[in-house]
Amino acid sequence: MSESEYSALQDRAAMGDADAVGELIELAAEREDFEVLHRLAANGSKDAIDQLVELAAEKGDVEELRRLAAGGSRDAADVLTEMES
Repeated sequence: MSESEYSALQDRAAMGDADAVGELIELAAEREDFEVLHRLAANGSKDAIDQLVELAAEKGDVEELRRLAAGGSRDAADVLTEMES
């Protein structure tokens, strides 16, 4: 997908297109685009939060996991607990 197509997908998602949101989450996760995932998570997307937790866990990004856990992500808190064991 080209950058212009990716941008257009972001625009569709911002306008509330649920299919675009789902596709954008998948692509942002593949691209490790934390900025887009953070924006979608801030707009209430549980799937975006799940992807952020998964990416942070894969990268061993304790700070990101702590931020997500502080924001209420039980999954992030669980991953942190596992990492500290």
